[in-house]
Amino acid sequence: MTAAGTTRRRGVVDRRGLGVLTVSHVVDDLYQGAVPALLPFLVLERGYSYAAATGITLAATVLSSVVQPAFGVLIDRRPLPWLTPVGLLVAGVGIGLAGVGDSYWWTWAAVALSGLGVAAYHPAAARAARAAAGASAQGMSWFAVGGNAGLALGPVLVTPVLLAYGVAGTPLLAIPALVAALVLLTVHRRAGAAAAKRAAAAKRAAAAGRGRAAEDDWRSFGWLTALVVLRSVVYFGISSLLALYVIDRFGVSAATGAAVLVTFLGVGALGTLLGGWAADRYGRLVTVRAGHALCLPALALLLVAPGPAAAVASAVLLGLGLYLPFSVQTTLGQEYLPNRIGTASGVTLGLAVSAGGAVTPALGALADAQGLSWALVSLLGLPAVALLVSLRLEDPAAAR
Repeated sequence: MTAAGTTRRRGVVDRRGLGVLTVSHVVDDLYQGAVPALLPFLVLERGYSYAAATGITLAATVLSSVVQPAFGVLIDRRPLPWLTPVGLLVAGVGIGLAGVGDSYWWTWAAVALSGLGVAAYHPAAARAARAAAGASAQGMSWFAVGGNAGLALGPVLVTPVLLAYGVAGTPLLAIPALVAALVLLTVHRRAGAAAAKRAAAAKRAAAAGRGRAAEDDWRSFGWLTALVVLRSVVYFGISSLLALYVIDRFGVSAATGAAVLVTFLGVGALGTLLGGWAADRYGRLVTVRAGHALCLPALALLLVAPGPAAAVASAVLLGLGLYLPFSVQTTLGQEYLPNRIGTASGVTLGLAVSAGGAVTPALGALADAQGLSWALVSLLGLPAVALLVSLRLEDPAAAR
């Protein structure tokens, strides 16, 4: 039987519910994409060092990485659909406040507040998306690609606003969150409650069909967490330094550097959809390993790129390589911990992913001391290590 047939047996996709969640994911993750797009303007307008600028990335991730798994544990015990619109609103307001004060620590705290909102949003939304997608990797990839689209739209929204108004124009960036939160507060509560009921019904049906509850595979989940951490370090390193690297090395404008970053994030959205399709057709582990294998030559190409065109080509390959495994790793985590879907989502989308943000200040310090090229060179070995770690994983669906 084909993988597609297996997917169909896992459950029917709720396209309407998945669509609502996907759109909300676009808006929420727009504010994650806004952070790396802010960095060149903070460096150029306020004179921040690379270490200080990447410290802003740390602000966006440190609180989120600690709190997001806790939100996951919480929603495993009690569905809280209101966390989705409230988290989205806080994410937008935090970015909106980032440029209001001149103090570095004001900006740092505002971006940290945005990270808290992101932490509140993801576990509840991912749990509902899991139920709506029927455990299909391709269905889950649509939810994930909403986040990727948001990440790509972040620089698209931020760059023209800050070019026109400077860093003080950040309050305008909160408008999408205000609108989306108002809509979600009226329509998403019902959709979230319905998704929670479907998830509970599916869990009861699965347990009845097996005669006993599925066991949580913490060992495999541990290996998966290590894999996602490695991907996260590479992702945050690239997204934080790519625009600055292109501007510094080739002497181009901030708008051109932002365009290369948009290319990287935009292709990432395509890579996420392609990863979901490939996982259902060829297998999830094949897709995960292919993505990590592609990252090493793509990063090498960026380092030896003779001009901006080659840098764009490397950004395309990096976007594909880093995002092919993205939604697939999320569904794997949820299947390794079938009794703790919220916890699995909180770790794979929160603690593990945000771990990369904690490393970026060290990359920024290295860039200040040795140059941006050396900061990127330090990432070269991580895709190879990730590929080796992926060999420790087994597909739980194939095992069953």
